[in-house]
Amino acid sequence: MAAKDRMAVLAAMMDQSIIPVFYDPDVEVCKNVIQACANGGAKCIEFTNRGDFASHVFFEVTKHFAKADPSVIMGVGSIVEAPTAGIYIANGAKFIVGPMLNAEVAKVCNRRGIPYSPGCGSATEIGYAQELGCEIVKVFPGSSVGGPEFVKAVMGPMPWTRIMPTGGVEPDEASLRKWFGAGIVACGIGSNLITKELLKAKDYAGIEKRVAETIALVKKIKAELAAK
Repeated sequence: MAAKDRMAVLAAMMDQSIIPVFYDPDVEVCKNVIQACANGGAKCIEFTNRGDFASHVFFEVTKHFAKADPSVIMGVGSIVEAPTAGIYIANGAKFIVGPMLNAEVAKVCNRRGIPYSPGCGSATEIGYAQELGCEIVKVFPGSSVGGPEFVKAVMGPMPWTRIMPTGGVEPDEASLRKWFGAGIVACGIGSNLITKELLKAKDYAGIEKRVAETIALVKKIKAELAAK
């Protein structure tokens, strides 16, 4: 996956199923956390665009992994307008995620062959995102817009829809079984996966273990659902 083209990135996101969502202002902390996630099987990482100079941190981290571990696929989240999307794409982002739907962001991403997953909270927004060429639609905030029941309701009349919720997804069997049972293809998990306790302790081995266990759990759940 050296080229990390659009279709390869989308396939990697769906295969991985769990997308760690993370940001820290410290470049070295980011390198360690992202490497831990990659070692645990989560090669696709959503770096959130938050805080001053976040794009500079992203640039340094992405440049690092281009040499240290080219298998890492760096994406960026919390993108709300096209100029910011362009900055991150220039700095190496391979997918773009946002809390809301913005047609101009979709145009920039389509022009550059970059997957765009906008935040949607209704069937109308999801349909519009699909018109704009979004293959995986983010449902956000996942729990607030209706949770797994919302996903089921949308998948009924729109079974071609690929949904990735963020917000309200827990890295435990009960939560993951509900969401994937409803029909999602992936989910973003932030502090529920990369916890404050693990970060404070700089327990990168603990982060790797937690990520690996969560990904293994999802693969098991998906296999069981496919067998039904």
